[in-house]
Amino acid sequence: MKIKAEIRNIFQDSGKLKAVSNLVIEDCFVVKNVRVIDGKNGLFVSMPSRQNADGKYSDICFPIRSEVREQIEKEVLDAYHEALTKGEQAGDGTDSDAS
Repeated sequence: MKIKAEIRNIFQDSGKLKAVSNLVIEDCFVVKNVRVIDGKNGLFVSMPSRQNADGKYSDICFPIRSEVREQIEKEVLDAYHEALTKGEQAGDGTDSDAS
């Protein structure tokens, strides 16, 4: 499956939220607002979610096969690290919009 991650924003000083990305799947389907989060065990990818009436959050969309989840995580985190490297080379120390 062809999955491409496009980093929309990188947040340098915003706590646990490090970046927001879009996924383009098979050049025909987009998933917006996939987040890169800095958790207690390192970076991870969080799918778009919404808050339910009971205050809990539920993912709006998500992979049902572990190999697809792994591929999404790899693509998003690779794109995030690449965007960070490009930002450092450009001397950009602020939030960026790297698409």
